[in-house]
Amino acid sequence: MIRAGALYLNVFVVAICGLVYELLAGTLGSYLLGDSVTQFSLVIGLYLSAMGVGAWLSRRLDDTDLARRFLDVELAVAVVGGASAPVLFVCYGSVVHFQLVLLGFVGAIGILVGLELPLLMRLLEGQMTFKDLVSRVLTFDYIGALAAAIMFPLVLVPKLGLVRSSLAMGSANAVVALWGTWLLAPKLSAKGVLAVRIRAALVLAGMVVALVMADRFTSWAEDEMYADPIVFSDNTPYQRIVVTRGRAGFQLFLNGNLQFASADEYRYHEALVHPVMMAADAPPKKVLVLGGGDGLALREILEHPSVEQVTLVDLDPAMTGLSKRFPALAELNHHSFADPRVTVVNDDAMVWVADHPALWDAIVVDFPDPNTFALGKLYTKLFYKRVLARLAPGGAMVVQATSPLFARKSYWCIQDTIAAAGFSVHPYQVTVPSFGVWGYALAKRAPFTPPTHVPKLPLRYLNDDALVAMFQMPADMTHVDVEVNQLDNQALVRYYEREWRRWE
Repeated sequence: MIRAGALYLNVFVVAICGLVYELLAGTLGSYLLGDSVTQFSLVIGLYLSAMGVGAWLSRRLDDTDLARRFLDVELAVAVVGGASAPVLFVCYGSVVHFQLVLLGFVGAIGILVGLELPLLMRLLEGQMTFKDLVSRVLTFDYIGALAAAIMFPLVLVPKLGLVRSSLAMGSANAVVALWGTWLLAPKLSAKGVLAVRIRAALVLAGMVVALVMADRFTSWAEDEMYADPIVFSDNTPYQRIVVTRGRAGFQLFLNGNLQFASADEYRYHEALVHPVMMAADAPPKKVLVLGGGDGLALREILEHPSVEQVTLVDLDPAMTGLSKRFPALAELNHHSFADPRVTVVNDDAMVWVADHPALWDAIVVDFPDPNTFALGKLYTKLFYKRVLARLAPGGAMVVQATSPLFARKSYWCIQDTIAAAGFSVHPYQVTVPSFGVWGYALAKRAPFTPPTHVPKLPLRYLNDDALVAMFQMPADMTHVDVEVNQLDNQALVRYYEREWRRWE
């Protein structure tokens, strides 16, 4: 007689591991390839269909040595699932068709997981009525899926990271297989028990060793992805933060996308901040920064003597706290977070702007590029209408708006969306060596003339001539017809994905 109660616990653990592998694949796809909706849709659809294939294939396995087959499938899940994240990290930098490798892992894991439950039900057949068997097995399976959905964002990703989470789940599958040799002993021959135990012990040992070496492996894999050595990295519930350092200085990457290079960021941030400060009807006293968790826009804002209060809203506390853990950034941003005029809020800017009815003389919107739908919502008409409601009379807003040269439709989609929200908009652009030509949108409530004089501050890039030239758009960057970016269609993310893919 098999101990059915203990096998239900196996079902629970197996369900956790299976869903975690699925979430890992979707997260890796969105981190490395962008467009989280597409990646998760592909992963979920393929995984579920592959589980169906696995369930269909289970009928081809006869009842001979069924317990050993079940345990071998469990070990196969441990190996393929546990190795999925490490292998995918390595493949990203060296395999041309990375998406196919990613989906190949998803399909293989789905088929193996799809085999497990039918085999387990057949092993328990005869010990209870069929309706009780199905209801109990599926109940533990669904509860395990819920546990995985809670654990993944709250515990696994922030505490272990993607690679170690994958290996930890592989270890759990191996433990289930090893434990199963005792639970299913009545169904196994003495020779079969020993063989499975040896295989399970070897897989478990391999996963444990890999877990111990995971940090070194992750560092090596990421070094292969970046041109310069990594000097800092961190997994947060929201993103992967990586800092590299080369001869010219250091660079910050979020989810693999360059945010700035210390060698030339001053061009970007001077162009971002000073035009909006000069465009306001009166020298701004209250300034709102949305995004900009590196503190570099803050540095430029705080140079203006009129500024009395700055509130910076950034979702990720790890980003706004990075200056404390990476002193080179604190030096670069002139310790801007320590300035008593600065208040930091860690919240979703979309929600925070709607809930806080203060008015601001200048608003600086400095989010990462809209390469996912989560970021794309911060470039929608709804968001800009909320920002408009927070702009004081005579105040001005600036938005970083990706490249008008490399992503022309994306750039003009942002401009047109801001205008559709009720702003008067002036597009402008600057050349930043690390990025190429980069674009912005300067906006106010009423029609206005862009500023022609820079503030009397020790600027490294901007002067009067450069300021005027920024508002001249060359022929290959002029307006093109685009859709307005609405929250329910996110046209901008589709433009962005298509345009930047050409330059990869």
